[in-house]
Amino acid sequence: MNIHEFQARHLLAQSGVAIPAGDMCTTAEDARALAEKLIAGGATKLVIKAQIHAGGRGKGTFKNGFQGGVKLCRTADETFQLAKAMLGNVLVTKQTGSAGRLVTKLLVAAAPDIRRELYLAVLLDRVASRPVVMVSTEGGMDIEEVAAKTPEKIVKEHIDPAVGIMPYQARKLAAALGLAGDLLGQGAKLIVGVYRAWWECDASLVEINPLCVVANPDGKMALLAVDAKISVDDNALYRHADIQSMRDLAEEAPLEIEASKFSLNYIKLDGNIACLVNGAGLAMATMDIIQHCGGMPANFLDVGGGASKEQVTAAFKIILQDPNVRGILVNIFGGIMDCNIIATGIVAAVKETGLKLPLVVRLEGNNVAAGKKTLAESGLTLITGDSMADAAQKVVAAVGKH
Repeated sequence: MNIHEFQARHLLAQSGVAIPAGDMCTTAEDARALAEKLIAGGATKLVIKAQIHAGGRGKGTFKNGFQGGVKLCRTADETFQLAKAMLGNVLVTKQTGSAGRLVTKLLVAAAPDIRRELYLAVLLDRVASRPVVMVSTEGGMDIEEVAAKTPEKIVKEHIDPAVGIMPYQARKLAAALGLAGDLLGQGAKLIVGVYRAWWECDASLVEINPLCVVANPDGKMALLAVDAKISVDDNALYRHADIQSMRDLAEEAPLEIEASKFSLNYIKLDGNIACLVNGAGLAMATMDIIQHCGGMPANFLDVGGGASKEQVTAAFKIILQDPNVRGILVNIFGGIMDCNIIATGIVAAVKETGLKLPLVVRLEGNNVAAGKKTLAESGLTLITGDSMADAAQKVVAAVGKH
């Protein structure tokens, strides 16, 4: 689950990470009041950031023609005018697609005097099966671009999850960022805090880009997490009611929200062949083979290892709400899953929805004979696939004819 930047700042601050003063607002009037408060507190420059679950906000364009979802200003009146231009309008960035995202929340914060921009992230290295802390002196840039062009500028430190991040590791990473003197100690403390936030939130990613060296009014240098992104592992949300309450349904696709109510893993794609599969790996392979056979998958839909008849019916209903769908491929390998339960769910779903689109079903594994018998005796018009490749070829051909 993704959360907004203002929420990520809150979680980081709880772990002792230094962040610029600021808060979230939902109206232009509140933005002005917040700006007045920050200026009274000593801020000489402010930043206003549109709060959406997408990157590239600063270079984005609003559909009303206003340029940029991240703006600097100096007065409360400027803040008010910028907030009016952003709130209630749709921001299009390189990550939102042409549809864009409606901006209903803004972050108004003090804009520090930035002297250097760095990069810091904590994530799980699935190959090493350990957390890894990544730092780079190339902050403010896409880390993918840095990895492609100058990989030597990314320093990684794997952490033993049994003991957590050690002080020497934090100092090593701070030194790799070119920090020295007082900043070295600040950097080590901040890195420990970011790792603690990652661990305690059951996050899949915590990213600070940029992590900035800033000049305080007294001339001393300090470190601030100027931007923050946190993604939380959905499987751990039951342990974090406070984080679960941060979920913003307005930022999620309606069909994905509906699927989550039935514990289905659904992601809408741009194709026209819907997939209903059990198991994430098989779902990925199914999408690949559809593409290989000349088709385009319309979704990723994993019903899980032990789906019920009700879940299968719900999955069909969700699939059919996508107007782009022209055919459906059901690809089930029964390990834990009972193929006959899937078959029963398919029959119920087709009859309940009045399905008219081509339907190709491939069943294999646990209780497959009973499942195929249920389908054969249902009276439904469907196409059976003898193998995954055969099923993919048949659904692509059927959609072409349809």
